[in-house]
This record gives sequence, C-alpha cells and structure tokens, in this order.
Amino acid sequence: MNKKIILIIFAIILGSVAILAYQSWYFNNDTTSRIILGNQNLPEPVLEGNLSLEETINNRRSVRNFTRESLILSDVSQVLWAAQGITDLENNLRAAPSAGATYPLELYILVGENGVDGLEAGLYHYLPLSHSLEKLVEGDLRQKLYESCNNQEAVLNAPVSIIITGLVQRTQDRYLDPDISSKYMHMEAGHAGQNIYLQSTALGLGTVSIGAINQVLMRDLLKSGQDEEALYVFPIGYSLT
Repeated sequence: MNKKIILIIFAIILGSVAILAYQSWYFNNDTTSRIILGNQNLPEPVLEGNLSLEETINNRRSVRNFTRESLILSDVSQVLWAAQGITDLENNLRAAPSAGATYPLELYILVGENGVDGLEAGLYHYLPLSHSLEKLVEGDLRQKLYESCNNQEAVLNAPVSIIITGLVQRTQDRYLDPDISSKYMHMEAGHAGQNIYLQSTALGLGTVSIGAINQVLMRDLLKSGQDEEALYVFPIGYSLT
C-alpha cells in the first residue's frame, strides 16, 4: 500500500471521527459545563393513538389547573418525542420542522415530587438522539420555576413542566443574518409547542403555553449560559375540571 493511499484512508477516518464528534456536540450540546447526576432511558414512543388528528385538534384547550395525580413515564416520553424526538433515524430528522435542519431547540423537563411514576423529582435535559434524559438537579424545583415564570400558578401546580430553550447561533451559522435566524428559531419553538399541545391532548392530559419568563432566573435554574434563551414553558398534568 503506497503512502498516498494510507494518507487518504487516514483522512477519511479522521473526518469520520470529526463528524461524529460534531454531531454529539450539535445535538446534545449545553452552553455551560454541567455535572450530570444520572441518566434515564425513556420508553419507546408509540406511533398509533386512540384519537384522530381532527379529534385532537377539536379537543385542544389551554389548561391551567391540574390534579395531584402522577403522570406515567410512557406519557412523558411520548410528549417529549412529539416535541423534539427523532422521526428519521437515517438523517436524524425530528418531529418538529426546523429551518435548514439546524435544530436550535433544547428541551428540559422539571419533575415535581411524585410528579411522574418511576422518575425522581428534579430537572432533566432531553437527549433526542438517544431518547433519554440526563439528570441535572435533584429535588422539587417548582417554586423556582414559578418565580422564573413571573409567578404563573400553573407551573406551581403541575406535576411536570417542559421548558423549551433556543441556541440561535446554531441557526445563524447557516443563515448568517441574526434577525432571520432568531425568527426561524421562534417559529420552530411554535411548531414544537403545538406538538406538545396536541400530544398532551391525545393522551388525555392538559397543558398551557407560558411565555412570561425571567431570563436571568431561568438561566440560574437551568444552569445555562447567556447564549441560551428560554422560549416557552409547558406545565402538564391531568385537568382539574
């Protein structure tokens, strides 16, 4: 084998390693160094439901008052998948559309005490590629989330809340213009948010979208950096009425 062929093979291997490393950073990247307290695999998502799309749209309502009943882990898994789960394993495409497949969104789930059967109270980060959670903070943090959402009662009462954040630089790296990139990121948050609404409704759960967010308090709660913007919060549970 001559020297040129060896160099070509080496370059291919090096390029493959670089691509894998980039994908790992790109899809699971946090903006700051975090201590991971543990990992939780999620049940596989179900691709057939009991309600038609039309029935689900017709039944969708904003729900702000919740019972104390715990959620089941499979339902939590299903909602996270609907928001940002992988739906094309070959190309790593997700359930919600993204401009240029840049995927600037990150999802967190805050679980209250006895909020989910089989999942301890705490703050978790969703990893779409492995459909799993990594635990960031232990304990019931709903009071802190309540303060971060300008005292919205719904997040204090809900057993769980999903927090959507965005890293606009991912989109800006492709589209360059910061205003256009920000617009695309916010549009994508809307797509993911509607999926959360519809999937929750289909599962017999209620939710409401909250955009009143104190960025300083939320960054402290999530242990995130200045470049990660909190976009949406969705408290989820069984409707009280």
